Amino acid sequence: MIELDLFEVLAPLADMLAAVAFAVTGALVASRKGLDVLGFMWLAVLTGVGGGTVRDLVLDVPVFWVVNPIHLTACLLTAVVVYLAAPWIESRRTLVLWFDALGLAPVTIAGTAKGLDNGTGALVAIVMGVVTGSVGGIIRDLVGQERSVILRREIYVTAAALGACAYVVFDALSLPWLNPAVIGVCVTFAVRGLAIRFNWSLPGYRRPAKASSETAGGGNGQ
Repeated sequence: MIELDLFEVLAPLADMLAAVAFAVTGALVASRKGLDVLGFMWLAVLTGVGGGTVRDLVLDVPVFWVVNPIHLTACLLTAVVVYLAAPWIESRRTLVLWFDALGLAPVTIAGTAKGLDNGTGALVAIVMGVVTGSVGGIIRDLVGQERSVILRREIYVTAAALGACAYVVFDALSLPWLNPAVIGVCVTFAVRGLAIRFNWSLPGYRRPAKASSETAGGGNGQ
């Protein structure tokens, strides 16, 4: 009972933090596209609540911002603030990246915990965590016609996946609920933070030279 009450208190706070953090990145895409304030609001909302919406629909539970529209309100207010201060915010890209990482960490763990709390297995719960943390950004990039976060080599989805795995592992050890949550948040934030600080990326697939030459030859009709 204590674990459930604690989850019910912390999960909305994590969703709120992430909604604002992600809404900032969505609104900044709108600024780069030269959209009006409604465009800022649209992209901020899609990014801010997109991941959590998909998670709740998949889990077949009430969508969190429909139950409590405070997250939606926060996204709309964030969009207005970014609309008024976009040049200042754009000039501090690194700060925005850290703010985004700060949102990614707790919301990933909240999504993972919500999956487990609704009776999913460990693997599905991990997927729910990754979906919560990254799908909003994917929707943002698709709508904003930018290169999707899943196509970039920077470590982002990987950080969410590792954090979600850490939470599931420590939760399975029957530790108090807060301990797995703190560990999961720290793992997610640390991996993402180190990637930002040292510009880490995972190695991309490199096609064998022979295969590449054959493809090139076929394209030339040879």
